[in-house]
Amino acid sequence: MYAQNIKTMKYTRVLTIYFNEEIAPHEVTLFRGAIINVLGQQADLLFHNHKGDGFNYAYPLIQYKRIHKKAAIVCINEGADLIGQLLAKGSLTLTLGDRLIELTVEKVVPQRITTQVWDSTFRYHLRRWLPLNSDNYKLYRSLETEIERIELLERLLTANLISFLKGTGIWIEQQISCKILNQSAPYLIRNKDVSLMAFDIDFKTNLSLPNSIGIGKNASIGYGIIQQFSQNNQNHTI
Repeated sequence: MYAQNIKTMKYTRVLTIYFNEEIAPHEVTLFRGAIINVLGQQADLLFHNHKGDGFNYAYPLIQYKRIHKKAAIVCINEGADLIGQLLAKGSLTLTLGDRLIELTVEKVVPQRITTQVWDSTFRYHLRRWLPLNSDNYKLYRSLETEIERIELLERLLTANLISFLKGTGIWIEQQISCKILNQSAPYLIRNKDVSLMAFDIDFKTNLSLPNSIGIGKNASIGYGIIQQFSQNNQNHTI
């Protein structure tokens, strides 16, 4: 049973484009830049998430990823409607740093997910998650016990999921529950010469979510990728 009337069900459309070429984690940002360069002035705001001279802080509806070590693009709702601009070009020759790659589509996977609160829970992997800004990083470091730190991360995770809902036009009145089940030791990654604390976690929530969407900081460039847990993807590699 679900906790929301069937008349108010909300759907999230997700189109994931998997490409043939393997890329390194640090090349995801270069991958995004190369795609935007190919599109040129045709590139819609959703492809680069910039507005004028500044950054558009809306939830990114086109996200660039490394999934199973290969380049991928995840397109959500309106983003899925726009990706035809890119697919119409066929194979793409891209420059990633100092190397040239020929990019062709390997497969396209559509999803239409009912995104709502249920009476049951779902278990997810979350990899390379960046939940901490400068303020809550200080708070995280100041907490004395691991329980307090996990509780903070659970609150931030809930806030990230709410941001995803708002960004995709979904309003949910029921309370969203999030519980972290397993957590790796935090580790540092560098992005634009800034060190950020990343986490790999398993969590459960009463909210149904699409596979491969990103949450948290830098979701548009391959961080915070969600995959639903199953016995078949326990060793999922990103």
